Amino acid sequence: MSSTSTELSWRPNGLAGARFAPRARLVALARSMAGARRFASTLVLILAWQSASMAGLISARTLAAPSTILASAWALIVTGDLPYQLIVSLGRVAAGLAIGVTAGGLLAIVSGLSRRGEEIVDAPMQMLRTLPFLALVPLFILWFGIGETPKIGLVGLGSAFPIYLTLFAGIRGVDPKLMEAGRVFGLDRRGLIRNVVLPGALPSALVGLRYALGSAWLSLVVAEQINATAGIGYLINDARDFLRTDVIVVGLLVYALLGLGADALVRLVERRALAWRPTLVRG
Repeated sequence: MSSTSTELSWRPNGLAGARFAPRARLVALARSMAGARRFASTLVLILAWQSASMAGLISARTLAAPSTILASAWALIVTGDLPYQLIVSLGRVAAGLAIGVTAGGLLAIVSGLSRRGEEIVDAPMQMLRTLPFLALVPLFILWFGIGETPKIGLVGLGSAFPIYLTLFAGIRGVDPKLMEAGRVFGLDRRGLIRNVVLPGALPSALVGLRYALGSAWLSLVVAEQINATAGIGYLINDARDFLRTDVIVVGLLVYALLGLGADALVRLVERRALAWRPTLVRG
């Protein structure tokens, strides 16, 4: 075989590309079929739920039918009640998440970059992390009353620990060889932190942000039990008093969709911020 034909076989548009094209199509087809199976299984479950409700096997007081839930969701959207409650809950999560991520990130940097900082910060954070979350609710009510402050504070507290733990581990897990290479290139301590340590810890920080978003929504569920007059939690509590299981399920679905949406947003940020990583899985 001549050198020209050898080079051609390894070109993307040559023989190698033609050889692997069917395999790529098979992989894409397998992925689409897997997605279809997931959708089909969910659809079968919903249809079985609807059939059981129509047959009287599941009472409306126990769990409303999917058709009733959809009708209630549409009614709440048309009247503007659901969008209003959603905006209130989003505001609480945004404020609490900003406080928690900022505090947790700063504490992780102090603790991760200094042994003395670890001795001062890490032990109190670990003790607070192990406290039962619900046990803090009475204290927050006594300290901050029953307004918006305890709700935002609980969300902030719940989102601070995932950021602290993952960022601390990311800082301490930076490859020593990269640190040594930075010193060889003449970087001082500040330059090492800015150009080596923090970029190296960014993947762990983004994982922590995903966990923090989940914790923020879970904390909001607890926080909105504190004399809330608006929000998705208030909507659920009001529906509970009137035995409206359809509205309760609508509220739970909103929580779930918000969590999924927030996680997808962080994944998008992760893809863009970590585009330099050769091990990043795309597609």
